[in-house]
Amino acid sequence: MKFELPQLIDSFGRIHNNLRISVTDRCNIRCVYCMPEKVEFLPREQLLSYEEIVRFVRVAVPLGIDKIRLTGGEPLLRKDVDVLVRKLVEIEGIVDVGLTTNGMLLAPVAQRLWDSGLRRINVSLDTLDPDRFLRLSRRTGLEPTIEGILAAKAAGFNPVKINAVIIRGFNEEDVAPLGRFAREHGLEMRFIEYMPLDAGHLWEREKVVFAAEVLETLAREVGPLAPAPNQDPRAPAVDYDYLDGKGRVGMIASVSRPFCMSCNRIRLTSDGKLRNCLFALDETDVRGLLRSNAPDAEIARALVESVAAKWEGHEINTARFIQPERAMHSIGG
Repeated sequence: MKFELPQLIDSFGRIHNNLRISVTDRCNIRCVYCMPEKVEFLPREQLLSYEEIVRFVRVAVPLGIDKIRLTGGEPLLRKDVDVLVRKLVEIEGIVDVGLTTNGMLLAPVAQRLWDSGLRRINVSLDTLDPDRFLRLSRRTGLEPTIEGILAAKAAGFNPVKINAVIIRGFNEEDVAPLGRFAREHGLEMRFIEYMPLDAGHLWEREKVVFAAEVLETLAREVGPLAPAPNQDPRAPAVDYDYLDGKGRVGMIASVSRPFCMSCNRIRLTSDGKLRNCLFALDETDVRGLLRSNAPDAEIARALVESVAAKWEGHEINTARFIQPERAMHSIGG
């Protein structure tokens, strides 16, 4: 299938090859930076089916999409997500399929996900302290999360990447313990600056723990670090290696060092809305096109036009920043 349409290039020359697909807006925890305690989830019929997702990906591949990441909500709440993984892996042109999870449901399905062809997995873990875990996620579940991480490593995932959002006043004391935990178990730790992702709250910039602070803590309490060689300039994380060779740490500094000008990502929400930025204020209705049996060329054109209209960046650090109406759980990471 070939379209006489340009690649997914915006007006700033950024080429997009990375598609993040949310398979559900539902989640089994309520992280304070991601979603409110009380939320009304979408009815099942509004979610894209696996067949609809696969069709959209098949349309996107000739335009340059070759990397997929499945997200939620919590993607493992969607039944048989390994079946979707297998279907995506089988699409010619897709070179990489990953998944981001909170890990609580991972242990029983880690091997099945690996066997389906999944090769990259990120697990969110913001603290190793049960009380802070409860305070942050407003649910219990630290032990099954750790079990899920270790099960993923045993299944063959290497590295298993651990994502931690560090929030001042909540969990900055977890930086060093998380760093040591990752080194002990051969995991790759990634620290993420707190961002305005919960539409129900105003942006609280004073809660940001900057990447430079995290690096300083790790160097002081865990081990000295140096920038890793041969980094992907389009990756959201800047990687650092421990000088003793025992591990790698990634810093996602969305606030202090925005990487908008190297962004190569677009997002498809669980209800079939295409977003050209995590903080986009406009969406393209892909579900409507899919369910009206629009031809592939029309869907492709909508995708090209969405990317072409992408703005320069999210402007979190300016007075012009406008917080999206959607919370993170209904967008997908």
